[in-house]
Formats: sequence, structure tokens, C-alpha cells
Amino acid sequence: MTNQNAVAPDAETRIDKLISVAMSMSNSRLLPGAAVPESLAVLGAFLGIPQKKLMKRIEDGGAKGGAKGGAKVHALVDSMRASSPSRVKSTIPIPGNQDQSSWILHHPSALDKFEQIICRSKGKQIVAFLDYDGTLSPIVPDPDKAFMTKKMRATVKDIARNFPTAIVSGRCRDKVYNFVKLPELYYAGSHGMDIKGPSRRGHSERGNQILCQPASKFLPMINEVYKILLEKTKSVPGAKVENNKFCLSVHFRCVDEKSWGALAEEVRLVLNEYPKLRLTQGRKVLEIRPTIKWDKGKALEFLLESLGYENSKDVFPIYIGDDRTDEDAFKVLSSRGQGMGILVSRVPKETDACYTLQDPTEVEQFLRRLVERKRKSSDTLPKVDNCRL
Repeated sequence: MTNQNAVAPDAETRIDKLISVAMSMSNSRLLPGAAVPESLAVLGAFLGIPQKKLMKRIEDGGAKGGAKGGAKVHALVDSMRASSPSRVKSTIPIPGNQDQSSWILHHPSALDKFEQIICRSKGKQIVAFLDYDGTLSPIVPDPDKAFMTKKMRATVKDIARNFPTAIVSGRCRDKVYNFVKLPELYYAGSHGMDIKGPSRRGHSERGNQILCQPASKFLPMINEVYKILLEKTKSVPGAKVENNKFCLSVHFRCVDEKSWGALAEEVRLVLNEYPKLRLTQGRKVLEIRPTIKWDKGKALEFLLESLGYENSKDVFPIYIGDDRTDEDAFKVLSSRGQGMGILVSRVPKETDACYTLQDPTEVEQFLRRLVERKRKSSDTLPKVDNCRL
């Protein structure tokens, strides 16, 4: 006897597609949210898909995920909106309902408080940790064209001449190196999961060696998911999948906001089959990483240890970044009670950073002032007694 309630595999595929459409429609202001399931049910009936099954799947919030899956997608879309750098006003709740003036009071400009920072670092070795996208280079529509200016490169080069310096990025290490092209730096790619020391002429030891790759065993899985996501995201105009070796980035900088829900659902469905991978989020990007306890904060600790400053009180790490993933490094510095984090942002955000800079232009100005102060005689440094900390 034929089961009248059975749904053919091709119908299942059509249901999944309709669910993606539903997610996209639910994020559109053109159609009331309550009308979305009903409208899709009519379309499903037209395509020969059982109405009850389709309606249940829509009410559950997504294919294969049930109510929990739908909630995750909606939460993810809300988070994607909140992280949009194109928004003038902050959509991220600030603790205690602080307004922007209050937030700036607690996270002042690193340029305005430069002398205070110098006082705090006096007598200590400054170590510079720099994010790339949004920090050394502007956020651009095409991530392959996120070039830093010649002025920024010259400044970073001078910073590296005066202080140990590392670039800590979610990008593939080789790709970041091709952007920066300064061999004297440490490079920590894939959110710190791929670390290499600076290349020095005449030094064949540790300088040219890979220092750390804690996620090597995940490479086959990362490559497999990359190929799947390339196919799955073709249905979302503007979406771009980037292979960063030990992690993947799904960029939605050029995706219409109405399609964010459909993109989030596609990514979630793929990751449902890979429990050893986790989804995080940055500025206009979804990040897919192995579920290991490693992040930019761990990379910072590893690099400080490699430089001989693991338990030193004579070190002053400065970490500058604009992304949510940089918060892991800010938290490490806060817990160590050493150095400081500087958030690059024009709008208030929840952060463990002490200071702020608005954009890469201000980052360059801050780094340049560090170089200039380093070059001056120590006699010209402000006395600690005159500093208001």
C-alpha cells in the first residue's frame, strides 16, 4: 500500500528551497510576517507539496532544524544586522543603557589619551598586535581588494623596527602577508590558528618556521565544507565564500539585507552536518571555525610566551582591532592586567577594550605617534608623577 503522506525526495528539496524563501521574505518589509506562511502554502500547493507538511516546517522555523533551528536563524539575522558597519546608529545594546557620550567617557580616544598611555607603558616593552581588515585597511565591498595605504604600510614598518609586532587576522596567513608584505612581522592568520615568525636574513632557525598550527587535523573537513558552501551560496546574490585555510568566511557585504535570512539558513543547514565546526560572526561576515579552544586571545598569549614575556611584568601589549573576534584578545589583556585593547569603531559597542579609534586613519596616526615618541630621548617622556592614570 502506498503511503499517501510520504513526500518524494525532490519534494523535500523543494520544501527546503521554500523555507529559504520564507526566511528571506520574513526579513522583508514588503510583506507582513504573518502573511508569509500562508502565501508560501499557496505556492507549495501549486507545486504539489502537501500543505500541512509545508506549513509545519515553516512554523518550526526551518528545514531539518525544528523550532530551535528557526530561532537560531532569526537570532543570527538579528546579529548580522547589528554588526552592519553601514548603520549610522549603534544597534548593539550598551550595558546600563549608556548613551554615546557616556560610552565615550568610559572608552576615550587613544589619540586624546596618548600621554596617559605613554605613562602607563613607561619602562616596559611595548608589543604591538594589529588586526588587518577594518584596522589597517578599510572595510571594502570586495575582500580581495582590502589594500592598506602606502602611508599605513610605512608606519607599520616603522612600528616593527621599534617594537615586536604581529598581525592577527581571521584571514589566511598567506593572504594577509600578501597584503602587508613586511617580512619582519609575526603573522597570525585564521584567527590565530596559523602563526609564523618573521623572516630574517642570515637566520635559518626559528624565524622561518611555523610556530603554531593547532587546527591542522581539521584541514580536510574545512576544505570539504568550503566546496559545499560554494555551491549552496550560489543562490544568494552577492555572497562570497573565502577559504582562510583553518577557517572559512562567508561574506555578506554585498548581499541585499532581504536575503540575509536565506543565507544564514543555507550556512546553518550545512553546519548541522559538521558538529566539530562552529559559527561565529564578524563585521559583515559569518565565520566558520573548528570547535577547539583557540582564538585571537590564545594567539596573543602564545606570541607573548614565544617572545619571552609569558610571566613578565615588564611588557605592555597593545592590541588594536575592530571586530568581535578581537574581543577575545581584549579580554586576555584585561584579565592579565597588562597593556590595553583599542577598539576601532565609530559607534558604541560592548567591548573589553580600554580605548577607541574611529578608523584606519586614526590607527595610522596613533601608531605614528608611538614611533615618534620611541625615537625621542627618554628624557622627554612625561614623568609618571605628572600623569593622571
